[in-house]
Amino acid sequence: MARVNIDTYDYIVIGSGIAGLYAAHYARQFGTVLILTKGRLSQSNTRYAQGGVAAAVAADDSPVLHWEDTMVAGAGLCDPHAVMAMVSEGPACVRELMSLGVNFDTLHGEINLAMEGAHSVPRVLHARGDATGAEIEGALTRHTRRTAVTIRENHLATKLLLQGGRCVGVEALDKRQRSLHTFGCRNVILCSGGAGQLFAYTTNPGIATGDGVALAFQAGAGIADMEFFQFHPTALRMRGAPSFLISEAVRGAGAYLRNSRGERFLARYHELAELAPRDVVSRAAVREMIRTRSDCVYLDLQHMDAAETRTHFPTIYSRCLKYGIDITTALVPVAPAAHYMTGGVLTDLCGRTSVPGLYACGEVSCTGVHGANRLASNSLLEALVFARRIVLDSQGISVPEYALPQETEPALARNKHVRVEIPPVATTRKRAGGTLPALKRLMWHNTGIVRDEAGLAEAEVQLLEWLARTPAGKKQRQHEYRSSLVLGLLLTTAARMRKESRGAHYRQDFPDPHDSWRHRIVIHPEKCDNA
Repeated sequence: MARVNIDTYDYIVIGSGIAGLYAAHYARQFGTVLILTKGRLSQSNTRYAQGGVAAAVAADDSPVLHWEDTMVAGAGLCDPHAVMAMVSEGPACVRELMSLGVNFDTLHGEINLAMEGAHSVPRVLHARGDATGAEIEGALTRHTRRTAVTIRENHLATKLLLQGGRCVGVEALDKRQRSLHTFGCRNVILCSGGAGQLFAYTTNPGIATGDGVALAFQAGAGIADMEFFQFHPTALRMRGAPSFLISEAVRGAGAYLRNSRGERFLARYHELAELAPRDVVSRAAVREMIRTRSDCVYLDLQHMDAAETRTHFPTIYSRCLKYGIDITTALVPVAPAAHYMTGGVLTDLCGRTSVPGLYACGEVSCTGVHGANRLASNSLLEALVFARRIVLDSQGISVPEYALPQETEPALARNKHVRVEIPPVATTRKRAGGTLPALKRLMWHNTGIVRDEAGLAEAEVQLLEWLARTPAGKKQRQHEYRSSLVLGLLLTTAARMRKESRGAHYRQDFPDPHDSWRHRIVIHPEKCDNA
């Protein structure tokens, strides 16, 4: 395959979701910016976000209250300083989004704030009802196209280039020209999104294959909290229909969850019932499905005002109607699906990774904000706050430090660092190299919502075997498949190591949390591919 050397930039941003576009917006003030995105500029996980952006903008809310809710949801593993930075700077970032063209829904001239699970007050800004992500992505895409930012669509980043241990560029595959290009830079900002496509059932689009984590790991970066993959409890579960997300805001607005016998069941599992944290609701749904021998549970909106439901959830209403379900008059079959990668490339409070010159932001990163279980609608806010912090840090501009509330939980123990060796790239594909459907089934059954030692050990052996027999490939699907195998191994390793249950990580052989596990598991490569 031909290789082409191209210009050098001050910043290369990998990915075009909210993190990438907002980072590019700030970075262009300080130099030249290149965005590399493997699809179109508007394709990202952000586009599919329904619930909204959580921010303390109401008169009866405050950053401290938002901090407290986030810390509780994170099940003892949040970095309190990272959380305080996010909740303190988030409102200003949200106001800037509005100045860039994002139109949040209003009621009587005021921002209409929604209630979601594990929030103590309504604080979630939404747009066009349940199309918040599409509104944000559209506004930022239009803004970016009007600027001097260079955009290269259909360019898949395949390697981070190092020189003297510093990240100095990116190798990318031009999918249309089928050629490799090398781009140099002063700073790489990795914003490549999540990895829901690791699992058989997911709310994520096809582009969410976790390439960025694999890229950073192979360049030597530390990867943290990979065991905490969040499963959304309510995705449409119908034969012939995709695992379409039914937003948590539906339950926040008053919808019930019922089992196949018509019983409301969540009050048996948590005092907050339908507003319990996502991990609790997901496991409760699985248990009810097993208990009643059903492949789903049901969302019930029939008692809610039909006109308001259609107004507040137009995307969900129309999508379900496409599959023959009127959500105002019929039960909606739902089941948990992989939704959000809580862990990722470990960063500090300025988005710096352990590789100089490499930053990470958004779902690909692990800032410590989410801990063991992300609070609903915090992800978009995290992306905004840390994208801005990254650009300021790259220019040597100091970012604020915030005092914590007097009463805080004990500090986290020091990170536990481990090394994992990835089998070298096979020179030829052999029959046992596996397939993507087989990988997705393995991850769903062995590393999904409920885990145990036997299943995790089996997954680890299988993943290592497939990796040893899988070449890197020169096409997008081949590259994504090998990246998915690397990601699967990192997740499985961390899940096998953590012998407790906490947040989104549940081990039925270790069902209780333990204070001795209040630390991060950080995985490093045994060898760096391009050192």
